[in-house]
Amino acid sequence: MYGLVNAAVEDFVCTSFGREQWETIKQKAGVTQEAFNRMESYPDELTYRLVEAACAVLRVTPTDALRGFGEHWVKYTGREGYGDLFDLAGRSLKEFLLNLDNMHTRVGMSFSRLKPPSFRFDVLDDETMRMHYHPGLPTRTGLCPMVEGLLTGLSRHFKQELTMEHVACQQQGADHCEWIITVLDHE
Repeated sequence: MYGLVNAAVEDFVCTSFGREQWETIKQKAGVTQEAFNRMESYPDELTYRLVEAACAVLRVTPTDALRGFGEHWVKYTGREGYGDLFDLAGRSLKEFLLNLDNMHTRVGMSFSRLKPPSFRFDVLDDETMRMHYHPGLPTRTGLCPMVEGLLTGLSRHFKQELTMEHVACQQQGADHCEWIITVLDHE
């Protein structure tokens, strides 16, 4: 994963729990570097170690940590210079979601080694979609709660309420995850 993800994990921990907790998490995860280069690619294993250490130090479940991080990711990337991509991808939550793969393609122009997830949608009616999530690499499993946090963060960003139901999960044997998403307050 790119350093941008690890820097966002750091920001999430520091803003939610304090710098001291972040230093403890880094130590527990065996991370000695002071900062992450946002444009540099790091092994996924490093990010997973940080999340595992954060769960242990902060005494939160991986599900809660990943959901919280997913929500934070939306705010973090918006203020770190990627907010314009949100505007380009859509003016509403539904439009943005339908353009997620296109947005990742644009981001890949800056991050040449990016292995983004894939999101495909079946539009069921004006308000409801089935979202198919493929994590990008077979080793990136267990990130479903982060996706749910991202959806929650995006609904706040676009000021549109949504419901989601996780109807298929890789963690339970499905080949990919699926959600039924309903945007309740649309343009």
